[in-house]
Amino acid sequence: MKIERILLREIRMELLHPFETSFGVTHDKRILLTEVISEGVSGWGEVTCKALPLYNEEFIDAAWFLIRDALAARLLGQNLRAAEVAGRLEFIRGHRMTRAALETAVWDVEARQAMKPLWEHIGGSRKEIDCGVSIGIQKDVPTLLEKIQTEVDAGYQRIKLKIKPGWDVDVVAAVRERFPTIVLSVDANSAYRLTDAEHLRKLDQFELLMIEQPLAHDDLLDHAQLARRLETTLCLDESIRSARHAEQAIECGACGIINIKLGRVGGFSEAILVHNIARTHGVPVWCGGMLETGVGRALNIAMSTLENFALPGDVSASKRYWARDIIQPEVEVTPYGTIRVPHRSGSGFAVDRDYVESLTVRREELA
Repeated sequence: MKIERILLREIRMELLHPFETSFGVTHDKRILLTEVISEGVSGWGEVTCKALPLYNEEFIDAAWFLIRDALAARLLGQNLRAAEVAGRLEFIRGHRMTRAALETAVWDVEARQAMKPLWEHIGGSRKEIDCGVSIGIQKDVPTLLEKIQTEVDAGYQRIKLKIKPGWDVDVVAAVRERFPTIVLSVDANSAYRLTDAEHLRKLDQFELLMIEQPLAHDDLLDHAQLARRLETTLCLDESIRSARHAEQAIECGACGIINIKLGRVGGFSEAILVHNIARTHGVPVWCGGMLETGVGRALNIAMSTLENFALPGDVSASKRYWARDIIQPEVEVTPYGTIRVPHRSGSGFAVDRDYVESLTVRREELA
């Protein structure tokens, strides 16, 4: 297919509830959407980085600049397949979330032109995906317990708690006492160091599914040492940016579970490679979230249909985050904690263009 135009839009959306991690508190989001147009058909992507380089080196203004001044020229006017896009864009080091916003949009276009669901086009097979939720750091434990009860009542199959020093062992103890049988995990977003190993060992008593990314965002070796000192399985998130990182992490024993985020690894092509390596080694994967709009959420649903996405991901209902999402229909979760995969072509969802335009604070067309 020939890439004819690329549209960039920055929108602003307010979260229903503040979301706190060890990085800080998010109240609203600056979001960069990409629309790739070929033969009158549009595909959509979302840059999943933050406004500031807190999760990784990327941030919205840098993403806009890179797409406009460097990446778009590698695609515009070119006849190519979606599987070729990642290679066209890898001349830029890092900035995988930025590249993914174009790569995933092209996959969406290609699937729509082929009149196939995106999940089927990338090789997925699941007709329904299991869902968990991520709960941010709260003002106090009673508030946290109340939020967990709400999500358990909604049917979500796994509860993930954000932790940081001072909000960890005692909090998890209180949660486990109140909810002795739920599938529970914790996510530290790199808030600890290897010297905290003895403290982190206290989490072993709570039968957690995993401890996610406890140590530095770019580390494998310290995680491997920590894994040997804990009974609880370690999961890596920020440390896995490519299939090569996944292979190295598994070989050195740094993790037993991998969180795959489309943006973090650069799009579908690399995500499939990470998935395949993990499957070969018997390491389960799951889909992490970045507080995406419905555009990014729809792409995550498609990725989660791949065979080795064996654990509930962070793909939850639109209404958990937004008063109104930017897609139609909005993402809904069944009472037993699953999402039924759409069978319409492409991502399976339509972008609400009028609503997106009302939220747009800057727009640029590249051709």
